[in-house]
Amino acid sequence: MTPGAEPAPSEPGPEAEPSGSSGSSGSSGPLGPSRRGPLAGVRVLELAGIGPGPFCAMMLADQGATVLRVDRPGAANPRPERDLLNRGRQSAVLDLKHPRATDALLRLVDAADVLLEGFRPGVTERLGIGPDVCLRRNPRLVYARMTGWGQHGPMSVAAGHDIGYIARVGALHGLGRAGGPPQFPANLLGDFGGGGMLLAYGICAALVERATSGRGQVVDAAIVDGTASLLAMPLMLMARGSWRDERGVNLLDGGVPWYDVYETADGKWLAVGALEPQFYAALLAGLGLTDVPARDDPQNWPELRALFSARFKDRTRDEWAAAFAETDACVEPVLSMHEAAADPHLTARETYVVRDGVIEPSPAPRFSRTPGRLSEPPPAPGQHTTEALTEWGLADAADLVACGAAIQA
Repeated sequence: MTPGAEPAPSEPGPEAEPSGSSGSSGSSGPLGPSRRGPLAGVRVLELAGIGPGPFCAMMLADQGATVLRVDRPGAANPRPERDLLNRGRQSAVLDLKHPRATDALLRLVDAADVLLEGFRPGVTERLGIGPDVCLRRNPRLVYARMTGWGQHGPMSVAAGHDIGYIARVGALHGLGRAGGPPQFPANLLGDFGGGGMLLAYGICAALVERATSGRGQVVDAAIVDGTASLLAMPLMLMARGSWRDERGVNLLDGGVPWYDVYETADGKWLAVGALEPQFYAALLAGLGLTDVPARDDPQNWPELRALFSARFKDRTRDEWAAAFAETDACVEPVLSMHEAAADPHLTARETYVVRDGVIEPSPAPRFSRTPGRLSEPPPAPGQHTTEALTEWGLADAADLVACGAAIQA
């Protein structure tokens, strides 16, 4: 789900060892002893949202930032412990309809390095917690805004979802088979690649600049902007005349038979990426194909694709994976998410870990001296209200709960 997909709301809403983990408990693993990541000491105030905003906050928390998620009253989450996007932080509930809650939030802003919000443009301003107000109180604040369409432009306040953002920016047009409909990669490309990850990058860049200037600023992270930045390579190739603005006819989109997916005897799939000549030679050798038409002539590609398709159907996916395992043919099995979590290479790197029976991605990227780690499991809304507000310097936290401005779960 994506910022701006719902009507504008009237209100937003100490490290601990994980339990029940089957991941590594040694010092080298992501579930190892408590340690400080590269963002240790950075305080992030997250106004609860959906999708890319929480993903950005998860990334920051994974790398050591102290993140307080401010939830709205009545936030429904039947299985909060499985909401992986909320891992690594505390949750407090503030009712911004209450006259004391906005003041409490602004006092939290005074202690924050970053405020992260994902509402439609103008919502936080109407609530009295917009960037002008917050930066006057805390000039060092990085005010990070996550939207689909951006803070300005004719569609800035329109509702939207990932599929629409990547459609309008030109990315969806190029995904899929030639002659077929566009195929969208769930909401990975827009919401998370062009959205949450872009916002995390923007926040870190603003924090680096603040170290020199001493001043915060607003980060306007729009999914359309971030997705457009991901199109830099095809735009470059198109400018060089080596990429057509069509679907499924190019080097990296299934247009050539040596960069494609092929079905195997058991109905599973292999991914083939034998681009360079030496890798292509290894592909042909692994398939046992010797007398094949030259790949330099596009007129031979249909015949090559048919040869590859027929040959791959002679064995199962895992048989082919084993056959290519010691080669540089760039042939890999297409694994499900459950299969990937058990893959020997990914297991060795602890790319995935299992905590309380749930598969989770480990913090990324890796750092040699200040590695990130999984800390607290995802909280229930309001689980830490009194504790967190007190830790952030609000001496009247208990009184805020007593009067209804804040809610302790």
